[in-house]
Amino acid sequence: MPRLLSAAMALRRDPRLLKLPPYLSLLCIVVGVVWLLVLPLDEYSRRTYISENALLPGQVHTYFGGSDQNVFRAYKHEINALENSTNSQVNDELETIFKGLGLKVGRQNYTYHSSGNTYVGENVYAILQAPRGDATEAIVLVAAWKNVEEEFNRNGLALGLALTRYFKRWSLWSKDIILVVPPDSRAGMQAWVDAYHDAHDPSQVAPLPIKSGALQGAIALDYAQEGRFESIAIAYDGVNGQLPNLDLINSVVNIASGQMGMGSALQGILKHSQKYDDNLATVLRGMLNQALGHATGPHSSFIPYHVDAVTLRPVGNGWHDEMGLGRLVEGLFRSLNNLLEKLHQSFFFYLLIHKHRFVSIGTYLPSAMLVAANFTIMAIALWVKSGYREVNVPKEEQEKKPEIGETKESEGVKEVKEVAKSTSVPVEREILLPLTLVAGCQFLGVIPLFAFNQTPSSLLTPIFILFAIINAGLPHLASYFLTNGIRKPPTAQQYLLIRSFSLLLLGMFLSSLATLNFSLAFIIGVLSSPLSFSRAWPSSSPSPSASSSPSTNTEKGVNAAVFRYVHSALLHALAPPVVLLISSALAGVSIQSVLEEAAFGWHVWGMYTQLVVWCVWWPAWLVGQIIVLGQPKEAGDRSTGNEKEKKNA
Repeated sequence: MPRLLSAAMALRRDPRLLKLPPYLSLLCIVVGVVWLLVLPLDEYSRRTYISENALLPGQVHTYFGGSDQNVFRAYKHEINALENSTNSQVNDELETIFKGLGLKVGRQNYTYHSSGNTYVGENVYAILQAPRGDATEAIVLVAAWKNVEEEFNRNGLALGLALTRYFKRWSLWSKDIILVVPPDSRAGMQAWVDAYHDAHDPSQVAPLPIKSGALQGAIALDYAQEGRFESIAIAYDGVNGQLPNLDLINSVVNIASGQMGMGSALQGILKHSQKYDDNLATVLRGMLNQALGHATGPHSSFIPYHVDAVTLRPVGNGWHDEMGLGRLVEGLFRSLNNLLEKLHQSFFFYLLIHKHRFVSIGTYLPSAMLVAANFTIMAIALWVKSGYREVNVPKEEQEKKPEIGETKESEGVKEVKEVAKSTSVPVEREILLPLTLVAGCQFLGVIPLFAFNQTPSSLLTPIFILFAIINAGLPHLASYFLTNGIRKPPTAQQYLLIRSFSLLLLGMFLSSLATLNFSLAFIIGVLSSPLSFSRAWPSSSPSPSASSSPSTNTEKGVNAAVFRYVHSALLHALAPPVVLLISSALAGVSIQSVLEEAAFGWHVWGMYTQLVVWCVWWPAWLVGQIIVLGQPKEAGDRSTGNEKEKKNA
């Protein structure tokens, strides 16, 4: 045992250990990415199942149909007549319909401001009191006037009215049913949900005049297309990447396929082959929606309040009609009506492979954690390395038996050339400049965050172009100032500490974010992975030493300059503004639309994606660029410069 301890202590001081962290960091990145790519395989995913037995999806006989189709057509005729009416006129007519059904009716005004635009509207909603309930629980049916794509949701609203009239005839409900009709699927729904939970801003959103009990679930209808359909597309992504309980999605799939004979589609893939390509596409699209953090439908506003919700949208051309969708909604409401408490037994963190397979958090989380861990590994290694400095031991302090270097015969006498040994000695860390620089870059992230969230939409594109130009030159100006603009330029040790502090913050942020929004943490971690290997290249004009000739120093300086600017160009290609511009071009949307949507999400939905981009990712990128462009000065260079100043004085 003592021998093992002594060997371990000797190994701890072995300089070769400091060469391992870069390889460990690269291994973490590669394993993390490969880990994600194998998840679509059946061996690493699980088959979906219903955890809450009380739901009993598809176990009841649904009766919606027959004469209800005539009611649907009548409501559709009335809605078509209101297509060009104002929001207030539409709500007046809907209020008349609701009161004719014997329902309690409420109306709510809201006004939001974002990117110089004003979003004004009025919600109308009706409450069907449960004959067997005590108004302590409620289920919500949402039928917005327009869907998220600004299409007229005539069939969805007509079906919502027909279902409400149908539900009124039944006495089996133990929970209240609330039909909400917002003028749009973005601002209106958020205003209603915020006010229902008393979390609204009174200066922007009016309180609700009437309420029911705690919301147990919500189903939104997005039925803008005309004609019959083939499948039901299920939108389930919430704001900031939050997801509903998996049991709700499983119930939709179970009732649609098992009882109604309808297909189910996820993430826009209508014809899913259940092979690796489609599985991977479903995972990546789900991760992209989760990373963006925006609302994908009226349901998204409910999920942050722990109200499980989905949006149902008919797609394709088939033989199913509005009555089939109505029976699907009836089956879902009957299942939710059976619950004695909120859905809690199934998963809230998952990646759907297709409608019958998923990956739980315990399986996919290590991939993001490994990517985040590579930054922490490098940060610790750089901290340890900054506490030591390589020095040459004088010849008289070496052992009596010197190492034999080169020998030469001169007039019969053999001369021995002693080789000076290098060793690591502890040094004091100078942390004031590294801490100041990293903290300053972190606080600089507030500038783009504020600018893009407060700029009018007409100026977003010019402001973005200006910021992109400034962003391209800012690292060069900062590096030049550090090298030539201050009295004591940073040393190699301080550049190591700058890297260490920046990577430590990045690893800490991403590992924490991975438990909340796995997709956003993973994507930013992969895009930031080159920062783990950024380094400060030596000066392009190093001082000559006894061990090297001026020509050798000049050649090394030229090579260092080439590597420095190649490395800098790579980081410029992965800069947040560049990635944002390329992504918007690939998606076929303008950069103005992207920034306007982000600002709307910030002011209305409470979206924090841009906070992570500008206050976590961008500062780390900026520090990485400054490091790559830096020209560290050794302690000897400082002392030499100080001696020259003294002689000149």
